[in-house]
Amino acid sequence: MTSKTMQRRTSLLSLAGAALMALATVTAHAQTAVEKQLSSDRFTIVSPFPPGGPVDTLARVLSEGLAKRYGQAALVENMPGAAGNIGIDKVKRAKGDGHTLLVVPAGNLTINPTLMPNFPFDIEKDFVPITMLAKAPNVLVASPSAGIRSAKDLVAQAKAKPGTLSYASPGVGSGLHLAGELFKQQAGIDLLHVPYKGTAPALNDVLGGVVPLMFSNLPATLPFIKNGKLIPLGVTEARRSPAAPEIPTLAEQGIQGVAVTSWYGLLAPAGTPPEVAEQLARDAAQMLGQPEVRERLKAQGMSEATMKPGEFTVYMRDETAMWAKIIKARNIVAE
Repeated sequence: MTSKTMQRRTSLLSLAGAALMALATVTAHAQTAVEKQLSSDRFTIVSPFPPGGPVDTLARVLSEGLAKRYGQAALVENMPGAAGNIGIDKVKRAKGDGHTLLVVPAGNLTINPTLMPNFPFDIEKDFVPITMLAKAPNVLVASPSAGIRSAKDLVAQAKAKPGTLSYASPGVGSGLHLAGELFKQQAGIDLLHVPYKGTAPALNDVLGGVVPLMFSNLPATLPFIKNGKLIPLGVTEARRSPAAPEIPTLAEQGIQGVAVTSWYGLLAPAGTPPEVAEQLARDAAQMLGQPEVRERLKAQGMSEATMKPGEFTVYMRDETAMWAKIIKARNIVAE
């Protein structure tokens, strides 16, 4: 190899190294600019439901994390009413700078747009999806008096006497109602839907044997499963839940396509720059990945489930299409 060739290669390597350093510097400056912008003002995290539930818990985890991360006040604002629409509307009208955020359950994003006549939002146009935050498994349970011990038992009874078994839900169009409708479709059976105004009265009647079956969030029913007051028939997830690994999935029992979870998302107003959404998604993943936060979520039956903004957008779009198909096929109308 000649000295000129060696000099040329050395020069090219130097240029390449300089280019990489310049790119790294630009990237670092871009990240610093986003972080600086997020550090410039206080945060408001809107929870469109009352204090105390999973939405509120997640909003407060973010509040604490953002305040520590950016050195700004981060306030949780609970705004219940109109099935969550009051709080959602506030975020829709806010400035898209990353300082006003919405923590909201799946149903408001993927069910209500089809279920509710004159739904006042276009989720993809009015908001910027940031990330899923957490999810909680659902479970099909039976009253012990029903004499049903597994999903296979249920299917056998339902086929022997079509339309005689009933299941409770927190209301028409709720995620748990639609889980029941999806189960009926996939299992090829007919069950009578009995809607209630909320989870508590529905669960009370299943515990009392008034209604034999119910789809519910695992956290709400786990204490009753453990003390024998409810019989778990199967979780509606692709895998068994770490919170109750002894409960089989519905898929394990031959009922495919009922992988339905309760989940909670983080959104910002339209106009929020992509780099801000990406930074907030990274921040949320870091906050929710803390061991103490994982334990806090586990106490409510939830687990961290963050993803990138683009992935979250696709996930919501696919789930909205799935529920729209069920709602229209079953002719479900909001009460």
